[in-house]
Amino acid sequence: MFAKIKHKIMEYTISVHKDEASGWYCGQCVQVPAAISLGATLDGLMDNMKDAISMILQYNKDKVRQSSGKVFYRKLAVV
Repeated sequence: MFAKIKHKIMEYTISVHKDEASGWYCGQCVQVPAAISLGATLDGLMDNMKDAISMILQYNKDKVRQSSGKVFYRKLAVV
């Protein structure tokens, strides 16, 4: 049968800037710098950032699967 995969809840730090002219919030994920989004409200920005981070991580995962050669995973702790 299929092994059950446990999904960890990951926390990310979002750098937030509010544009004073438009009132919109702009965010960038510190750990995944390619994940950038906008929101009319802070809650809206956070929802959009979840989508942006998920899309970037899925894209990266798909690229690894498509690569030639054997792929393996190692854990790395950084303090």
